[in-house]
Amino acid sequence: MEDVFSTNIDVSELLDHALSLVLTYAPKLLLAIVTLVVGLWLINRFVGILDKRLGKKDPTLNKFLCGLISAVLKVMLLISVASMIGIETTSFIAVIGAAGLAIGLALQGSLANFAGGVLILIFKPFKVGDTIEAEGYIGSVNEIQILYTVVNTFDNRRIVIPNGSLSNATLVNISVYDKRRCDMTFGIGYGDDIDKAKDILKRLFEEDERSLTDPAPRISVGGLGDNSVDLMFRPWVATDDLWPYYWDMQEKVKKAFDKEGISIPFPQRDVHLYKTE
Repeated sequence: MEDVFSTNIDVSELLDHALSLVLTYAPKLLLAIVTLVVGLWLINRFVGILDKRLGKKDPTLNKFLCGLISAVLKVMLLISVASMIGIETTSFIAVIGAAGLAIGLALQGSLANFAGGVLILIFKPFKVGDTIEAEGYIGSVNEIQILYTVVNTFDNRRIVIPNGSLSNATLVNISVYDKRRCDMTFGIGYGDDIDKAKDILKRLFEEDERSLTDPAPRISVGGLGDNSVDLMFRPWVATDDLWPYYWDMQEKVKKAFDKEGISIPFPQRDVHLYKTE
């Protein structure tokens, strides 16, 4: 009977202790859950508003800054919720710091990409919408993220380039200026009239409404090759018209030269066969 009575007392004490813990920590836990849910909602709401405001003013900074602010605010929220439950935030922050150091050592490449993204946003070698040539690809910058830059190529491929590579390597920003020089070279035969070929190029330049007169085009002999006299044709056009202008002019020059009797030579080789007895 004494053992049963003692067991009943122990169970009763355990229940009392459990009830005491529930009464003590349940409100804190409930408040922490409410704080976490409301906090996440407020953070997402704030980041959404910031995304809309920055998207109108600076699309380049938009995604990067919103992602960074969202991550920082969520970490701060988790630390606050942990302190509400009763977890020592000092030791918690120390653990986070140690974990951050270990993760940082393990993710050195990602940190380099993060630093590269910061440098890109500060010095702005390019922005969203620019056409760049980097890492062997040419395309339009679609998005600058925390670690990567997304480029859409003209043949509709999505290229993800690490920001660390973009900030440390040479890249070409094709969209900086509103006009570009279209470099073309056309070869004519040594027996053809150079002045006549120049006049044809000048006429084609004047007939195309995309041609810009300022700066003035340059048409001159660029070299005397093994098989041809190379005419250097250097007109200026709007940046958006560069490649369509180049492709169209190749066809126009070929047709005009054929019509005017200007030859476009190509390498040839004469082969002589000798019959031996």
